[in-house]
Amino acid sequence: MNKKFKKIIIGTAIASTVLTSTMTSAFANPLTHRVAAGDTLWIISQKYQVSLEEIYRLNPQYRNNTAINAGDVVKVPTKQQQTTYTVQQNDTPWIISNKFKVSLNDFLKINGLREGQHIYPGQRMLIPSTSSNTSTYTVQNNDTPWIISNKFNVSLKEFLNANGLKEGQHIYPGQTVTIPSTSGAVPPASNPTPPTSSTPSKSYITHTVKNGDNLWTLSIQYGIPFKELQNVNGLRDNHVLRIGDRLTIPVHHIPVKSTPGPQYGELLDWWTEAQYVVPIGKVFIVEDFHTGRRWSMKRTIGANHADVEPLTARDAAIMKEVWGGNYSWNRRPVIVEVDGRRLAASASAMPHDIQYINNNNFQGHSDLYFSNSTRHVDGKRDEAHQRNVLIAAGR
Repeated sequence: MNKKFKKIIIGTAIASTVLTSTMTSAFANPLTHRVAAGDTLWIISQKYQVSLEEIYRLNPQYRNNTAINAGDVVKVPTKQQQTTYTVQQNDTPWIISNKFKVSLNDFLKINGLREGQHIYPGQRMLIPSTSSNTSTYTVQNNDTPWIISNKFNVSLKEFLNANGLKEGQHIYPGQTVTIPSTSGAVPPASNPTPPTSSTPSKSYITHTVKNGDNLWTLSIQYGIPFKELQNVNGLRDNHVLRIGDRLTIPVHHIPVKSTPGPQYGELLDWWTEAQYVVPIGKVFIVEDFHTGRRWSMKRTIGANHADVEPLTARDAAIMKEVWGGNYSWNRRPVIVEVDGRRLAASASAMPHDIQYINNNNFQGHSDLYFSNSTRHVDGKRDEAHQRNVLIAAGR
C-alpha cells in the first residue's frame, strides 16, 4: 500500500462501534501543540478530545496533505461545553442532522464542513443547539421548498437561505429543514425517518411553467436528464412550453450503500443511481484514491458519463500534480465526495472539447466514470475505467 495513502487512512479512520452523545469541547481561543515523533493529526485530536474537522479548520494547510513532521506546530481548539456525536458506519451529515432534529445547514456550519464533504466513522461531530428564533419541519412526500415556504407563510428566499439551499435543489421526505422565525408558525408533528429502502425509488412533483423556462434549464434545475424529462411528459424536441403548463418532474431517491471501509466509495450504477446523485451543475470534491490529494470539480455536461471541470486554477494545478505534472488520458481510481457521501469513480485528466468554466487554466472538460458508465463516442464500456471504479469501491 502507498505509504502516504496508508498514513492518511491511519490518520483519519477510527474503529468505533459505540454510539455516543455527550458534553465535550468546542473551540474558542486555540492552543498550540508541537508535533512529536509518532504523532498524527488523529492522535492529536484524540489527545485534546476534539474532532479532526476542528483541527482542519484551524490548520487548513493539512486538508489536502495530512502528513506532519516532528517539530511542526499544530493549532488545537480550547474547551467549552458542547454536545457532540460520534459518527457511525454509513452516517452522513444529512442523517445526523435529522437524527438530532437540526437543519443540515446549521450542522455543516458548526462543524466547518462544506456541502458534499465526507465524514468518517469515529469522528466526533458538534451538534448545534436548537435556535430559539427558528423551528424545524420534517419534509413530507411531494414537498418542495416552494410548498413549505407557502405552508409557513415565509418567502422562498428566506427559506432557502435558512437551510443553505439553492433554487431548484432537491429536498427529500424525512429531511429536517429550518423554518425562519418570521413565520410564527408551529410545524406539524411528524416522524423524521429518512428513506430506508435498499433500492432506488422515484416520486413525482409538478412544476408550473413560468416565463423563461425551457426543458433544458428545467432538467438542470431539477437534476434529471433532459431526455427523461421529455419522456415523462411525452414531449418532442421541438415542443414549445407555455406559461402555466404543468410538467411532471421525477424525483429520484438513491439510498446510501455500505462500503468495505471508510476509505472506499459506494458502488453506484451510473444509469439508475450515480447520475442523480451527481447531476449536471453539481459541485463536489474529488479525492485521488492512491495519494489522498483532493480538489473541487463541477459536472457541466455529459450523458454516458460525467463531463467535469476543475472549479479554479488551483484545482486544475492539483489535478496536474496528481497525474505526474501533465494533463493525461491515464485513468486513476478516485472518490467523489458529494452531499456527505463517498462514491467510487474513475477519472482522467485531459482537457478536451466543450468548456463552461473560465479562468481555471483548464481548456475544456475531463471525464469521470462511475459503475457502468460508457464512452460518448460509441456507447461502449471503458474497461480500464471500470477496473478503477471497482478499486475505489474496495472490490
